[in-house]
Amino acid sequence: MDKPWFVELFSRAHSASNSLDERTLMSLQDARPVSSKVGVVTLTAMVVGTMVGGGVFNLPALFAEETGVVGTLSAWAIAGFGMLTLAFVFQRLAVRKPALDSGIYAYAKAGFGEYAGFLSAVGYWAGACAALAFFWILIMSTLGQVFPELGEGDTVWAIVASTVLLWVVHLLIRRGMKEAASLNRVVTAAKIVPILVFLVICAVLLDPQVFVDNLWADGADVGAFGDQIRGTMLATVFVFLGVEAASIFSRHARTRKDVGRATVYGFLGVLAVFASVTVVSYGILPRAEIAALAQPSMAGILQAAVGGWGAVLVSVGLVVSVVGAYIALSIAAGETLFAAAKDRDLPRFLARANARDVPVPAMFLTTALVQVVLVVTLFSADALDFALELTAGLTLIPFLFVAAYALRLRLTGETYEGASRSVRRTDLVIAVIAVIYTLGLIVAAGLTYVLLSCVVFVPATILFVMTRREQQRRIFSATERVVFALVVVGAVAGVQGLAAGWITI
Repeated sequence: MDKPWFVELFSRAHSASNSLDERTLMSLQDARPVSSKVGVVTLTAMVVGTMVGGGVFNLPALFAEETGVVGTLSAWAIAGFGMLTLAFVFQRLAVRKPALDSGIYAYAKAGFGEYAGFLSAVGYWAGACAALAFFWILIMSTLGQVFPELGEGDTVWAIVASTVLLWVVHLLIRRGMKEAASLNRVVTAAKIVPILVFLVICAVLLDPQVFVDNLWADGADVGAFGDQIRGTMLATVFVFLGVEAASIFSRHARTRKDVGRATVYGFLGVLAVFASVTVVSYGILPRAEIAALAQPSMAGILQAAVGGWGAVLVSVGLVVSVVGAYIALSIAAGETLFAAAKDRDLPRFLARANARDVPVPAMFLTTALVQVVLVVTLFSADALDFALELTAGLTLIPFLFVAAYALRLRLTGETYEGASRSVRRTDLVIAVIAVIYTLGLIVAAGLTYVLLSCVVFVPATILFVMTRREQQRRIFSATERVVFALVVVGAVAGVQGLAAGWITI
């Protein structure tokens, strides 16, 4: 009996990562001692640790607001398959382009020029900083259930507490990248425990009648089935942020094969957890009640199932989970700036690292931007939603660049000399689906997120100008000038939208 087409696709995708000669790959590793490198377990923990942050604890209510069980399964199938192709793209590029460090930035530059690489680096970095701010807001919102002064994470006291912890973690990361990554591996293991406990309890106590009643969502609070699916897609973008973590951390990897394997292994494990958390929740409470739960909604569900101690367990798990995700994503954000500066695409002061291999200026700039976003949330209507939406909008464009670069390599045949027809065909399918998926998400998100991204890109271009002046080069080429003009137009429209009120934060 023939294998299903998606099983065959996965099999070919996995085997393709082994298609290059191991000695060739090893020869392309940099000259740092092997003892300073990390292996596939730590890299996988970086992927899992970055992806399993605060978002997973909010998933039940986010999905229940939009759809029922059938819609949830459909959304995870679409989002999971789309992001799986993007994970395969990172896997392929790690092997086919082993000399490119910090892939989220380097692939955009290699495929579409220096300014495109700059926009990708800044977009990913700024999106990561918005996500980091989201983590602190979520922690304070959770603690606000015990300390009312913290409110929903957007009070003055919450910002003060977040600021203190923000800079404490910054000092911790300065102690060493490998030490921070190893700590993340321990935290990742610790934070998975309460999630697994949640899944086991909800599976055992699942009420079949409640589950059946939640199969379909209907009523005035939800739209047509297609609208229900679209309503959940941006939430999946946020929780899937981190699939690129192994690629960004690649300069510390023992081999490039480890980068590709960690990306796919981490993604598949996390996808299973995310989908399971949302589905089993529908067997505990009616959909409308889940949608009305305060965040983190996993706490409310477990409290309904077993009592108050369940909410405490989830809240503790959330804090541990977010701290781990914060460390991993902070490293990823700093590494992006560092790699761009090493390639002379950002000012050279960002290319400095201390004796422990920590890019201190890049990490400082990252922490400073998180601080700015935290202050801005004081003036937003909903701090959590603002940080989440800003993250999704800023990271979709870098993801599109990566997928488009993989497609370009396949169409031009670069790195495919001697590759079999099946490898060529499989890689083409993967790249096309990844491009369609990321482009579709941008379209589904709407113009608002693109304009908000442009509002960030224009002032950030000062760093690009500083870099060109350091190198005594012309600021923009003819093509770059056109792209920058389009970004300025988008930024002006975004500012006007904020002033007029049709874009809100």
